[in-house]
Amino acid sequence: MKKIYSIILVAGVLFSAIACSHDAAEQGIAQEGAITLKIGVQDDVTRATADEVLQDAVIKIYKPLYEGLAREYTYSTLPAQIFLPATTGTDKYRVDVTAGERVKTNPVIASFDSKSYKGSAEFAVAAGVSSTTPVEVTASICNAVTQPSFNATIGEAFGTDYSLTIALGENSLVYDAAKSGKDGYFIIADDAFEPEMTWTFAGTLLKDGASFTKSGKFTVEQGKRYKMAFNYTEKDGTLSLTLSVDKTVTEYDDEITFEPTSTGLSTTKKYEIWATHTTLHADVDESEYDATKVYFEYRKYTDGGTESWTRTAAATKVSEGVFSTVLAGLTPMTSYEYRLVVVALNGGAEQIVDGTKTITTDVAPNVPNGGFEDISNDESSKYPSFWNPASSIVENQTAWWGSGNAGSGDFGFIIATTDTSDYKEGTQSARLQSAFAVVKFAAGNLFSGKFGEVIGTSGGTVYFGRPFVGRPTKLRFWAKYSTGKVTTAGGPEGGKLTTDDYDSGRVQVALGTWTPAKYGGTAESPILVNTTNTSTFVDFNTDAATIAYGDKMFDYTETEWQQITIDLKYADLKTMPTHIVISCASSYLGDYFAGCKDSKLWIDGMELIYDEDVTEK
Repeated sequence: MKKIYSIILVAGVLFSAIACSHDAAEQGIAQEGAITLKIGVQDDVTRATADEVLQDAVIKIYKPLYEGLAREYTYSTLPAQIFLPATTGTDKYRVDVTAGERVKTNPVIASFDSKSYKGSAEFAVAAGVSSTTPVEVTASICNAVTQPSFNATIGEAFGTDYSLTIALGENSLVYDAAKSGKDGYFIIADDAFEPEMTWTFAGTLLKDGASFTKSGKFTVEQGKRYKMAFNYTEKDGTLSLTLSVDKTVTEYDDEITFEPTSTGLSTTKKYEIWATHTTLHADVDESEYDATKVYFEYRKYTDGGTESWTRTAAATKVSEGVFSTVLAGLTPMTSYEYRLVVVALNGGAEQIVDGTKTITTDVAPNVPNGGFEDISNDESSKYPSFWNPASSIVENQTAWWGSGNAGSGDFGFIIATTDTSDYKEGTQSARLQSAFAVVKFAAGNLFSGKFGEVIGTSGGTVYFGRPFVGRPTKLRFWAKYSTGKVTTAGGPEGGKLTTDDYDSGRVQVALGTWTPAKYGGTAESPILVNTTNTSTFVDFNTDAATIAYGDKMFDYTETEWQQITIDLKYADLKTMPTHIVISCASSYLGDYFAGCKDSKLWIDGMELIYDEDVTEK
């Protein structure tokens, strides 16, 4: 049974109403409350060990409603008193506690003895000092824990001449017979999406001295123990592994079994099927069939099978007995059937094995009104909107593109319009024009989403994103740029523009699974950015919900039309996006109200490309 030892960290104590009022007045806070924080470690350790673990614990308290960090401490810097603004309604703070190996400056990612712990709790804060709120957090092991064991069949087949290497990225642990049943602890990054561990078993068979290897992989999560039972069978000369998740670490239970399989087609997973390409898999018994002559044949699916078969090049051997190939040049939203062709050893004849399977390629939606030909004054008579209810194209009849015109237009500044005298396709292009509008600099902009509201003369809100379910590989468009030196300086720390710098334009494209609950927007446009609050800005390069991202920066030399192709770099190849963000700006630091008032960016012929050339981040 796991023991829970705790250290009580007093994060708030009662004191006089006079003192509270004085402190509140100094901080400009109308209502405060106090908390006491009790932190425990759930593990089979001694009290002394638990105390030692907690000495370096990191404590973070987050504001309600995803509004950011309120407090951060280590145990050694924790003050005797902490007072927080009182909560209202159902609002709650959240406290996170992290301890053990992962809080060290240079943590050991893979270890047989260095554990890491995490815990979290939500709490409300009552106003006044007469009702201190007790908050209790229990930190549990948050490593991915591996526990392989080798049964008697391993010893009978290999004696003690074998090893098992388990790796998470470049970090690994090596098990031998003496370490059978021993726990190994791996630290998983909080932003890692479905991280995979790999395992490789290597040994020398006693019966003939032959070398034997077998490998595989499995997805892991924080706070789970993965029990791996290895045994050797003579069927096909293979190794079987049963992998189960131990619910003594968490309350989850799952089971995955790796077993010897007969020659035949393996299932293609949903995330492996793209609009114009897919990956096919097969298991092949190499003791019976020639590993250099494994082929797939495919054709469009029709009733009665009237299409002719196309054969791929020899399939790629992924591991012992496992083969795959990539079919490219497919048509989106089309069904294909495929089959496996193998050749027996010793010059045997070709054989078609295991019948056929079918897949249907993914959808390939494109950018609505990507040529910017459909415009109207549907939103306002003062400025153009990039949709037209009277359009003959259904997708162009409703708002998809948004711009800052809704904020600047009322002041007579049009920062996104069309240009009928300078374009590459059709009859016009979109022209984005930066300006100094009233008392603030405004970048010319056009984006998938909608403008929110003006916040006085300080800025405004913007809702980014539109529903989207495809997985393109590129964004292609025509563009030209005109700019000068910065007329309004500013920007983020470490990247500020001065009046000695030239301005730059930017086009960004991102796919993701952003939700309004986390990013503050709506179901249609989930990312809410408040230009007066930089904590709402999203960095798509590091954002956890961003699946793929790419951008293009324009400088003062790019004054002629050119066709641009932005590669979407995928950080996650398994998750389907729910939304797309395309953002075009004539001044890339417009969110910080910095740039050149003369900057102009022309865009035309924007389209999404779907091909097999997937770029991984």
